[in-house]
Amino acid sequence: MQNHTDEMSWKCTLCDKAFRFTSHMECHMRTHTGEKPYECISCNKSFSQSSHLKSHMRIHTGEKPHQCTLCNKAFGESSQLNKHMRTHTGEKPFQCELCSKSFSVFATLSRHMRTHTGEKPYHCLLCNKAFCQSGHLSRHLQTHTDIRPYECTSCKKAFRQSDHLHRHMRTHTGERPYQCTVCNKAFRDSHHLYTHMRTHAVK
Repeated sequence: MQNHTDEMSWKCTLCDKAFRFTSHMECHMRTHTGEKPYECISCNKSFSQSSHLKSHMRIHTGEKPHQCTLCNKAFGESSQLNKHMRTHTGEKPFQCELCSKSFSVFATLSRHMRTHTGEKPYHCLLCNKAFCQSGHLSRHLQTHTDIRPYECTSCKKAFRQSDHLHRHMRTHTGERPYQCTVCNKAFRDSHHLYTHMRTHAVK
């Protein structure tokens, strides 16, 4: 009968949230107690809900029951499929309230918001520089080491970052992807094109 009513009979004594079913109440209480009774037999990770354990187990089994009907890609969780479907539909449901830009994934909106707030939560422990994205911190950390994992197959030069190797490869291929829209000159690097465009602006 609870399915047919909106009555929230079960109230949490710690945060005043209310639930229709006792099972929902029990799951919620674990957010306060930290209890995680559902344990993975493969890696000993624990979860507060059986559904979370079930989703986790697919990492070990490789099961991907949620399949895209448009390109046949498959996913372990329905939320991953929902995100993927936006690559087909172009849907961008997460909108910035400050500049109205829209994003298909909430995490991307969260990163974007830092361009407005100036928040830089990722700190380098070696020099105290801070960054708005974890990827930027990862690239920065390479400046503190001499590790150069990206090696050119033609001349064996090595680089700290993959985009540096990518630009270097153009010296071998002759590729010039950045073209001037005024005189059609082409350049290997975007900053060379940017410098060139100033010659047209002066005229």
